[in-house]
Amino acid sequence: MSSRAAPAARVDAKVVGASAAAVAAACAALALRDAPLAAPVRTPIGLALVYATVLAGSAAIARALPGSPGDAPRTGTAVIVPLGVGLLALGLAHAAVPASAPVRASIAAAALSVLAAVAEEALFRGAAFRLLERRGMVLAAAGSAVLFALVHVPAYGWSAFPVDLGAGVLFSWQRFASGRWSVPAATHAAANLLAVMR
Repeated sequence: MSSRAAPAARVDAKVVGASAAAVAAACAALALRDAPLAAPVRTPIGLALVYATVLAGSAAIARALPGSPGDAPRTGTAVIVPLGVGLLALGLAHAAVPASAPVRASIAAAALSVLAAVAEEALFRGAAFRLLERRGMVLAAAGSAVLFALVHVPAYGWSAFPVDLGAGVLFSWQRFASGRWSVPAATHAAANLLAVMR
């Protein structure tokens, strides 16, 4: 009996280790997307490929790792309420920022901003959350929020860290409350669309 349990533990450790390495690589790819060396990738097609790869890999990691017993996706008001709270918070934050001249974003820019949001949420609230929840929901929520904020420092600087951390906390709460990473992905996509159309 113990000989059968040991290989399962080793496989589990290998899956966790490979998943952690893949999450770290995806975080590095997102953090470095604005680096001077990444200029060839910073085309719409290059960024779309990066985001699509992060999305596919993160979704696969989230499916491969077992969730905690209380982390099953929920339905009904358990999805609608977190989504509504997130969209309300987004609307209030948008209203609080001084208006700038309207910008007409291209369809490609709008689509890329949505893809970026969905890929990031698959990574942070899907894969990273699932990895960290093995140590508890508080660590999963806080850790994925901090990772999210840190990945954005190279693009926006440390002055934006508190804002990105706040957004990460909101997205993590949505993930916890709904049991789904798609709920924060919808809020994040709406935030990115507002940003490119501002």
